[in-house]
Amino acid sequence: MSAEPLSLALLTLLLGAIALDLLIGDPRWLPHPVVAMGRLIEVLERRWNRGSPRARRLKGFLLTGCVVGLTYFLVWGVLALLAGLHPWLGLIGELLLLASALAIKGLRDAAFAVAGPLAQGDLDAARRAVSMIVGRDTEALDEAGITRATVETVAENTVDGITAPLFWALLGGAPLALAYKAVNTLDSMVGHRSERYADFGYASAKVDDLANWVPAR
Repeated sequence: MSAEPLSLALLTLLLGAIALDLLIGDPRWLPHPVVAMGRLIEVLERRWNRGSPRARRLKGFLLTGCVVGLTYFLVWGVLALLAGLHPWLGLIGELLLLASALAIKGLRDAAFAVAGPLAQGDLDAARRAVSMIVGRDTEALDEAGITRATVETVAENTVDGITAPLFWALLGGAPLALAYKAVNTLDSMVGHRSERYADFGYASAKVDDLANWVPAR
């Protein structure tokens, strides 16, 4: 099969995934791949994040390689198995996995949860809403501070939840899109400059920077 039909099929799947995400987002009753990634990272972090700074940094590289590699090959294997059972099963599986890598509806809903109270002048409700999507202290934020915090987190999460997953999906379908989500999850969990993660999370933070460099631009 030529590359053109494959590209058209992938583009069609991506458009379907965008539509599906806009329609249902991330329903709580569906298992999400990122949850499984997070649990794996937690288990490995407890076992490996120990020793000297050098040992922790090396184990951090191992963690990143294991989680990202396992995610890629597991997704690829599941899709190959589904396609082997029936081509339509493979397409449906890829559509669902691609949709799970996106967060368009969730990001929109989070932003509007802040915009609504702001428009009504309810700063307390707006502060509570923005506290759900940012890591900073929101208790003393005025209207401008709430707006700034919302815009900043929407801009950042537009890369994490929309442009970067779509970019990597165009290059490698659902396996690469979910591998990117594994990188993103690693960074959010261990890629901090705290005493606990400064060395262990070094690889995760750097790989996340590299994975986002082109999509962010």
